[in-house]
Amino acid sequence: MSDTPVDTDEVEHIAQLARIDLDEDERELFAEQFGDILSSFEALDDVPEVEREPELTNVMRPDEIAESFDREDALANAPETEDDQFKGPNVS
Repeated sequence: MSDTPVDTDEVEHIAQLARIDLDEDERELFAEQFGDILSSFEALDDVPEVEREPELTNVMRPDEIAESFDREDALANAPETEDDQFKGPNVS
């Protein structure tokens, strides 16, 4: 057996959970590949920590009730209206 941190029994267990049939060669190959993936994650331990950015603050204005258009002004420039509502193209 190789020196990978993942053995073929673990690969077989994962394959059973995924309902995949693997032969012995495939189990060994996947065990090796899983070991390579895990060793790549170990490289993250070498990444230096950086200073954390400050918390975000809300820059949105508060909602305020304001006067709006009346129906006729809102529909004045609409290409088509129907029953005092905007009318758009058929979708289907």
